Formats: sequence, structure tokens, C-alpha cells
Amino acid sequence: MKLLFLILSCLTAAIASAQHRPNIVLIIGDDISPEDLGCYGNKRIRTPNLDRLAREGLQFSRFFVTSSSCSPSRTSLLTGRYPHNTGAAELHTPLPAYLTYFPEVLKKEGYYTALLGKWHEGPETKRAYDLLKAGEKENGSGGEDQWLATLRYRPKDKPFFFWLAPFDAHRDWSADPSTRPHDPDKDVAVPETLVDAPGTREDLAAYYNEIGRLDHHLGDFMAELNRQGIADNTLVIFLADNARPFPGSKTRLTDRGLRSPLLMRWPKGIPKHGKTDALVSSIDLAPTLTALAGAPAPASFQGKSFAPLLTKPGGTFRRCVFGEHNWHDYEAWERSVRTGDFLYILNLRPDLDNGGPIDANQSPAAHDLKAAKAEHHLSDLQNDVFLKPRAKEEFYDLKKDPGQRRNLVLEEAYASKLREARLLLRNWQEETGDTAPANLTPDWYDRETGKPTAKKGQRGEMPGASRNAGKINRPGPF
Repeated sequence: MKLLFLILSCLTAAIASAQHRPNIVLIIGDDISPEDLGCYGNKRIRTPNLDRLAREGLQFSRFFVTSSSCSPSRTSLLTGRYPHNTGAAELHTPLPAYLTYFPEVLKKEGYYTALLGKWHEGPETKRAYDLLKAGEKENGSGGEDQWLATLRYRPKDKPFFFWLAPFDAHRDWSADPSTRPHDPDKDVAVPETLVDAPGTREDLAAYYNEIGRLDHHLGDFMAELNRQGIADNTLVIFLADNARPFPGSKTRLTDRGLRSPLLMRWPKGIPKHGKTDALVSSIDLAPTLTALAGAPAPASFQGKSFAPLLTKPGGTFRRCVFGEHNWHDYEAWERSVRTGDFLYILNLRPDLDNGGPIDANQSPAAHDLKAAKAEHHLSDLQNDVFLKPRAKEEFYDLKKDPGQRRNLVLEEAYASKLREARLLLRNWQEETGDTAPANLTPDWYDRETGKPTAKKGQRGEMPGASRNAGKINRPGPF
């Protein structure tokens, strides 16, 4: 009888603990710009469930990823570290075993952890999850077919953390009859970086359709949370790994590349209808989630918890955020620092263009840009993807020029502010051990045709490797 009482007491304590600590669901869209969601101002796309998430939670207007490139961005999220501090600064580079991944911190604290969908951060990260179903066909294109089953059949005596990683809206596009398709002529808002042509409109409509499909799965998932009566103790987060997969966006260090949507809904702790303009970096998400779970932050985290913003969204947080553009199909090395008022970009490969990754620069939208270029019908913003050589330095006044069109590096009136930005970036590089190796990974594809080159598969030195940046925990300026 005493044994039975002890077992029941332990079970009751476990359930109480599970109810006290929030469940956490992180949904990471693939290649989605904030301006392509209804809640961020796009009146043509249909994202009712994401819009509801924004209405019922907190919407961030100045959340930035560390790299507009999928796996380096995700490794930053997992580790709370800058890409060059992970040992995996370039695309498709596996994370080393010695780093700490925030889901494993939650797992050690008693959370049931699961990853469904896209997973390309390396085999060592498997240890962070009790359940890992990575992009299998029977699970849907991005694991979505397992979302509800995983929620229903999880252990009920533990809080849970789900990393839901659909492939939407990554190229190549795939049709889905479950959602109403967007009309290329009526339902598309063509960004200023692209030309308004039939191929581009069809390309964008297909991209919208993938976002709509993700939105549909989110709606089903939220309904299941409500059915189980756990919505009020479940923090639901939506963000993207980088910008839309079109020229002028993905792989760029302007706001068009690094700015990401971030929506957080947790009725118990976040005021409804909230918005925040605080500057936040994606490396801050790991320490925030571990803090909300009551777990200690590992010394390896370079980010800081922004949990106070969840109840006081009008507060301030960071002074600056930093970004990286390393190899993604093509050789590159760029760094950026953005404050509330200014953006500075340093490019140590200025002889190379930046037309985006291969899936963007060989897209229908890219072909329309090339055709318009041949006819001399491009604006400066549209022509930017073809520039070669590029400026070694770029400096923008974000209040006067939010679209980042006018490079002010040579403007005497901004000389003092430019010096401040240079110093900020230099201090960050020094403190975090950033380097620009002479033998960076070369192009794997021809920049014009997209065909594989003789050097496909070859790797150079990883940024930060010569200074052992993967073992440096200093965060740099905040």
C-alpha cells in the first residue's frame, strides 16, 4: 500500500510539473520573408492561422537571423551561437559533438523532445530528441502528416518540446489540393527586387501556395491543442530560417535577407495583440526558451534571454545584431552589423556577384530579371543581383532609407556613424574569433548556367577555424 502511494505521489508530482512548465512548439518555415505574411502587411496572401497567431500573441517586427542561409541559420538557433562559432558556418556542414543544443537541455530537464521534418544539422544532433522523423515521404513532404499523431501519443506525464520543420516554402514547388491556390494575376504582390512578368508571378503564386499549405497545417495543430485543453500552457512559436528563395532576398545581409517573422503565442504569459519593435537576434531564442522552461543556460550560449519582452513588449533589448554570408553554393564572405538606425555590410569578396543560391538564380523569376536586363529595363534595386564588382562596404540610414537603396559610404555627413559601425563589427569579429580564410570553399556551380563545376564537393577552410572559434563563448557587443 505504501509502495502504491509512493508511485501515485511521484506520478502526481510529474504531472503537476508537466502542467507548470510550458510546452514549447517551434515551427520553422523554410525560406519565408515576413512581408509575405498577412500579419506583416501582405493583403493578398491567405495566412489566416498565422495572422491569428499574431493577433493572439506577440509579433516581432525586428527579429533577425544570423545567416540568410538555411543550415547555418538553423545551427545558430540550435546552439545559440553565431555560425562561425559553431564550426558549421557553411551550408550542409554538420555540427560538432562538443556543442550543446538547446533541445537537449530541455530533454535533460524532463521534456519530451521531438523533431519532425527538415533535419540537416548533422548526426550529432540526434541526441537532442526522443523522437526524430526527418522528411520521410510517409510523413508528408515536411513531416506535417505526423504533427497531430505526435501530439496525441506523446508521454502525458512530461512537458514537451516539438521542433516542427516543414519544407514549405523551399523550392522546388509542389502542388497540394488541400488549399485554394493563389491566382498569379490577382493574388501576388511582386517585390521591388523582381520584375512584374508572367513567369515571376507564377513563381510567386507557387511560393504563396506553399506558405498557405504550412498555414493550413498550423491551423489543424492549433485545433488539436485546443481539443486536448493544453493550448493555454503551450508556447507556439513561428519563424523562418531565412528570406524568400528569390534573387535579392535569400543569402543577402540586408533586411530583405536577414529579417524574419517571429510570432509567439502563449495565453498564460503573453499579452494579446502585442507587438514589439525591440531588436532581437536568432541566437537569443535558445536562452529564452531554456529560461522559460526553468533550465540553466549553458556557458556556450552567446545569445541572451529576451523573456522580459514577452510581458513588456515596449521594452528595449539589443543595441545591435550581426549577420554572416558564408558559402552557399557559391564562394562568399560578408559580415553585417545592424542597429536601430544604421546597417553596415563588409564584403571581402567584392569581385563576386550575389544573385542568390542556385535555386534562386536559376528560377523563373531570375530568368525574367535576366531578360529585362538584356532589354535595359531594370531598376537599380533589380539590377543589384548582377553587380560585379560589388561595393566592399555598404552603409545605410534605415530611418531615411528603410529599403536600403542608397549606399552612404562616401558621404562625408555619415563619416562618424560609419566609423562607429566599423568599430562595432571589428570588435565583434575580434571577440568571437571570426576570420576570412584565404581558401574559402569555391563555387560548386557556374554562376550563370547553374551547371556543376569541376570543384563541386570541394571544401575550403571554415570561417573562424584558424582561431578555434568553435570553442569561443564570448558574445561580442550587445
